[in-house]
Amino acid sequence: MNGYESLVWIKNEDGREFYCAADAVRENFVDGQPLNEDERAACTDVSLIVGTERW
Repeated sequence: MNGYESLVWIKNEDGREFYCAADAVRENFVDGQPLNEDERAACTDVSLIVGTERW
């Protein structure tokens, strides 16, 4: 998979939304868990792109 289909949308323990390459997040990640250092480095905080509004 390439492009949009290869992304996952997740929430961390603070409720912040991130998008990440599917292969950058551990397989058993559950929304609400903390991201580890490697995952955080590979993911982007959605609020940095779209602001604070929900879309």
